[in-house]
This record gives sequence, C-alpha cells and structure tokens, in this order.
Amino acid sequence: MTSPHDPYVRVRGAREHNLRNADVDIPRDTLTVFTGVSGSGKSSLAFGTIYAEAQRRYFESVAPYARRLIHQVGAPAVGAITGLPPAVSLEQRRSAPGARSSVGTVTTLSNSLRMLFSRAGDYPEGAPRLDSDAFSPNTAAGACPRCHGLGLVHRTTEELLVPDPGLSIREGAIAAWPGAWQGKNLRDVLDALGHDVDRPWRELDPADREWILFTDEQPVVTVHPVREAGRIQRPYQGTYMSARHYVMHTFADSKSASLRAKAERFLTSEPCPDCGGARLRPEAMAVTFAGRTIAQLAGLALTDLAELLAEAGGEGSARVLTADLLARISTVTELGLGYLSLDRTAPTLSSGELQRLRLATQLRAGLFGVVYVLDEPSAGLHPADTEALLTVLGRLKESGNTVFVVEHQLDVVRRADWLVDVGPLAGEHGGRVLHSGPPAGLAGVEESATRRFLFAGAPPPPREVREPSGWLRLFGVDRHNVRGVDAAFPLGVFTAVTGVSGSGKSTLVGQVLAGALADRAAAGEAGPEQPVRGYDRAEGLGAVDRLVQVDQRPIGRTPRSNLATYTGLFDVVRRLFAATPLARERGYRAGRFSFNVAGGRCETCQGEGFVSVELLFLPSTYAPCPDCHGARYNPETLEVTLRGLDIAQVLDLTVEAAAGFFADTPAAARSLGTLLDVGLGYLRLGQPATELSGGEAQRIKLAAELQRVRRGHTLYLLDEPTTGLHPADVEVLTRQLHGLVDAGSTVVVVEHDMAVAAGADWVIDLGPGGGDRGGRIVAAGPPVEVAGASEGRTAGYLRAALGLS
Repeated sequence: MTSPHDPYVRVRGAREHNLRNADVDIPRDTLTVFTGVSGSGKSSLAFGTIYAEAQRRYFESVAPYARRLIHQVGAPAVGAITGLPPAVSLEQRRSAPGARSSVGTVTTLSNSLRMLFSRAGDYPEGAPRLDSDAFSPNTAAGACPRCHGLGLVHRTTEELLVPDPGLSIREGAIAAWPGAWQGKNLRDVLDALGHDVDRPWRELDPADREWILFTDEQPVVTVHPVREAGRIQRPYQGTYMSARHYVMHTFADSKSASLRAKAERFLTSEPCPDCGGARLRPEAMAVTFAGRTIAQLAGLALTDLAELLAEAGGEGSARVLTADLLARISTVTELGLGYLSLDRTAPTLSSGELQRLRLATQLRAGLFGVVYVLDEPSAGLHPADTEALLTVLGRLKESGNTVFVVEHQLDVVRRADWLVDVGPLAGEHGGRVLHSGPPAGLAGVEESATRRFLFAGAPPPPREVREPSGWLRLFGVDRHNVRGVDAAFPLGVFTAVTGVSGSGKSTLVGQVLAGALADRAAAGEAGPEQPVRGYDRAEGLGAVDRLVQVDQRPIGRTPRSNLATYTGLFDVVRRLFAATPLARERGYRAGRFSFNVAGGRCETCQGEGFVSVELLFLPSTYAPCPDCHGARYNPETLEVTLRGLDIAQVLDLTVEAAAGFFADTPAAARSLGTLLDVGLGYLRLGQPATELSGGEAQRIKLAAELQRVRRGHTLYLLDEPTTGLHPADVEVLTRQLHGLVDAGSTVVVVEHDMAVAAGADWVIDLGPGGGDRGGRIVAAGPPVEVAGASEGRTAGYLRAALGLS
C-alpha cells in the first residue's frame, strides 16, 4: 500500500492505444525522458495516460456547470494511477495559429509592453491618457480603421484580373472569376445587361471595362439561358458581382483554403496608407517611450529590446514595468529565441519555436509541485540551442517540479535522471515498458531500439561523397534575415542545410529556392528564368523537371482521411471488392465500398463508425455505432468478402499484414511496399489522419512519392524530416532519401540532426547566429570540410558526428 507521501507516480494496467497493460513507477522531482521508436506507445503513456488522468482529476474539482464549458477528454484506459500531482501539458501543436497571433501574444509580453506605454509613455501635450487596449491592433479601440489592425491593405488591378486581354469574356478573359456554373452565371448576367461578351477584352470601351471589373453596384436582371439539347432551362433572376468584389469577398470570407489561395493570386498587398503598416490608430502612434513608438519597439529583436529598456530605466511605474518586461524577456532569450521580435506572426514560427515560447511563459509562472509533460521540446533545435533548453528544464525541476519529456534527441536523453523506454517496436509490436530506471541501466536491455544509439561506439567511417551532376545557383537572395546571399545547390547529390534556429535555413530553402522553382514551373518549360521576390537572378533552374516538397503538415483534418485514402490504396481495394462475384451479381460498383458516400456506408453513423453521446456534466463521449458496431458499413456491403475478409476487416489490417494479403496485386503491393520501406508497417490501413504524428504524416507523403513513376530530374525539398523520429527511424528515412539520389534525383534537407548532415554529400551552414546575427552562408562543402570551418556553431558538432574530435 502506498503512503500519502509516496515519492513515485505509479501507473498500473495502462491500455491506452497500443499499450499492453503497462505498469511503471516514475520518481517525482526528476527529469524523466520517455523514449522508443515512433509508434511504440511512449506518447500514449506520457500524454494519453498520465497527463490525461491528471487533467480528468482536475476537471472533477471544477463546478459542474463550469465543466460544461470546458473541452474535456474522457478517462484514459488505465487500471490505476497513484502519486499523481497536477499536470501541465506542452504539446507540439500542428494546427496553424491565426495571423493575429504573434510572439508578443503567445508570451503575453505584448500585454506588459502595452501597459508600459499606457502608464509610463510620453504623451503629446494635452492628449488624454489611453487605456492599454488602445495600443493593441487586435482590439476595436486600437486597430487602424483602414486595415482593421492587419497593417496591410489588399488591392487588385486590371492586369491581374485580366491576364490575357486578347480573350473575350465568354472565353474566360476575367481569370479571377469562378469556374463552373457561378462563372457562367456572371457572364450570362453581363450579357443580359447589354455588354458584349464575345468581343476581345481589349476592344471593349474603357469605361465598360472599369465598371465590369470594379463596380460596387450589384444589379439584378432576368437571365434567359441559352437552350441546351435535352435540357429545359427557365429564366431566372441573376445578380451581378464585379471581379474585384468577388475576389475580395472570397479572400476575406471563404472557409476554403484553396479558394482563398486562388483569390490571393489576383491581389497585391502593400502597407496600409493610413498607419504605414504599424496597425494602430494615430493617437496610439503619437505616444512614445524612450523616443520610440510601440510599433518600433515591437519590431526589435528581443535582445535589442532588452538593451533599450535597460538603458531607458525610468522612475516609479516605468521602473516597475520595465523590470517586469526585462525579467519576462530573459526567459525567452535564455531558450535561444532572442532573435525573434514581438510582432513576428505565429504562423511564421516553427512548432519547436512555439513550444519553447510557451515553455518560457510557464517558467515565468513559477509553479511548484507540478508535473510538466513536454512533447519533444528539442524539435527544431540546433545542438547548440539544446544546451540552453537543458538548462531551462533543469530550472523547472529545481523549482520543485517533475518534468516528463517525450524525446528522441540523445543529448537530452543522456542528461535525464530517469529513463522510461517503451517498445521494442511500433504498433502491435510495441506497447511494453522495457526499462524504467537511470539511463545507464538501459545498457543491459538487449531488445531496446534506443540502447544501440545511446551507448554507441565509434561513428561509422565517412561515406564517399557523390559528385554533382550540375549546379542550381541563386544570386542576391534577399528575404527576411537572409540579405544579399549567393547560394549554390549541387544537383544529383544529397545536401543538408544546417544552422542554429532562426539562421535563415527555411527562408533560403523552403521559400526562396522552392519559390524560384515553382514560379519557373508555372511559367512553363519555355518561360524565361525571371527573378521572383526574394532573389535577383538564377542559373540552372531548367535542369530540374519537377519539385516535390515534403513537410509534416497533416495529410487530412478529419477522421475520414486516412492512410489508405491518401496513398490511393483505397481506390485499388474498392475496385478489387467490386470485381468479386457477389458484388458483380448485385451490381455493386467501387463507390459502394466507400464509407464517405451514401449507399454502402452505415447511415446511422454516416460512415464514421462511432456516434457522439452528449452527457450533461461530463465530457461528451464517443461510442461505437449501435448498428454497425464500428465497421462503418451497412450489413449488405459487409456480406461481400475478398479472400474471407470484408471491407471493414481489410481496413483494420496493418500495412505489414496487408502486404502479405495483397502480395499478388501489383498496384496494392507497390503502395504497401513503399510504406514498409519508410518504416510504417505498424499503421492500420484505415487509421484516421487525425491520429498520425507529424513524422508519420511526412513519411506517408514520402511513400506516396516513392510509388510514383519518376520522369525527368526531381528535386525533393524536406524541412527537418527527422523531427519526431527515433534514431532507428532516422536510419530508415535517410536510407530512402539516399535511394532517391541513387535513382538520379536531388535531395535537399533542412536539418539539425548531425548524423544526417555527416552522411550528406554537401553541407550548407547558415549563421553564425539567429535573426539579424544570421542569414549568411558561413561554410559550404562536403561534411569534412564544413566540420573544419572556423565560423558558425555547426562545425564542432559535425566534427563529433564524424568522429573527428
């Protein structure tokens, strides 16, 4: 029996996801790291069981009425947990934050800065003192009325709306208009209003062109559609909407990301003429502190802002508020984020940067006796930045807290007080606690996949580097903090782009290089290599026939999207079922075997497999559908079998099992084989996209690419592909990437894993620091050469990875 002061968190019978009745004891007041290959069950133990139970217990203490207003998770599948303090979760959020969210709002530093200007700012003579809300672009009191606090105004021009004036309106001259019926309706309305829709656009009267594109009028007219054979079309009342009105309305209000992206192509953005991009009303911009406006201070790097505030000092409330700001900023800069500015928008931050900003906020909160559960806090961190992270985690522990970290970075694992290793493999081959104790004890656990890397001997000898087949060069790169850089990327080899966080890697590769190739592809094969925003000129773009960007964004946002649908495997499976004798006899086509359309699916749950049960004071819970019991299909559809399995049972197969089941079906075998090659054999075919990690989503995208027939020279761009991957999974992934190069493609990765950089053919190191202190190429060449560079912070870690120091 445990005492009330038991120093351990004791978990008994954990069965969440793939955990197999796991028991584990973890001491409190320690830094405990959970390790294991991707899909082994470590996150299910740390987040799905321990944190979920702590959250459930907290919600039980909340008043029942208030509990209804909070999104709650159900009780985890676990026998018992004792010794569990309150918990705070800092997960990697993969949903995109809003455009109004910024470094200042995430850290709440903006609140303190607004208070400083409200209470201690220098006001113009006779001006009334403003409330702090008046200094926020996100409130009605502070936002510039012209741009609504966004700092930008959008406009369009005739050249953008009508790219080919040689076409008539009927031929699609107004490219910004929608397609299908809506576009035809607008053309018919114009025709009914008396405009000539068959003359080339350039021959129309300029006044008519101006009205058609830019009028705010919305006249209603009776439209008599042209009769089509076999169809009776009656007259109807049609409303006209100008091209500008349609584009602006779609960009501002459409819920469809693809429609908004299309509308954005017909818009130009420029700083708001009223606020100059500062986003605030004039009365707020008239207030200064230390001779600068709040917009000017928010645009400074945090390290520079701290210096200015320290010099400004002040008396009374100014001194108190600046001291508070300096203390808050120091926790952010301590985590290596001093290069960020308060007005840097959250969508431009990596998930690792966002998590560290929230970690800085928690550090400042000064909580005691709490369990912090962190999801890969080293994600997106250069090894040099990991040192600062470890210092902060140590401070959280020294403050009397328990720190649980799900982590793959071996430097973090080695610094742990306690190690929980889950495995040995992924999915149904994992879910067991192999080791719970000090890290040194893992050396005796032979079935652990982590053991080999944690206690590795000498690094492998350097690989012989490949010779480039050509070069892709960018001259005068000028974007964000990358200023006036000339960059050369070798073709036909594996290139790793390295550098500390904020040094400009993603800007150079993910934005400028990718943008240059995408723009050239959009211009067509014969199009000139014209410069785009971000660089002056380029050479060698024509050597690349196809660009493929593979990122960690989800493959779908609803449970209806899954592994089988994304890879195209589901289409093959449905055709196989439709070809069975019983299906042919009943006239079932492939669509019958989709759970997304009426006919074959269970209509009680609409093909979801579960129904939501609303409970008054408890969290809503999901129960298997009472009719299909989770199968998602109606009984008639499930009567059709393929080699003894119905469609629901096939979707429940793992990739590994399905590879054997479909071995004699080439189209399915190829798709399943590529999924096995990237280490995803443990996933189920019907596993919802919402249950997949970022690393799993990225590898599924890579597998989908690998199964395509490659034509011409392909350039693969990957942004931190090893994020969220165990070192054993990194080996599998890099083996596939090198296979792409061996097949004649080019691979460029933005990467912090020094093992990946050491195995590359070419390394481009940016730095030497982040933000304004970075943005330069400090070294470029084969890994051995870059390891010997005197500038930049990568060389030392690369030398260690190569076994040279």
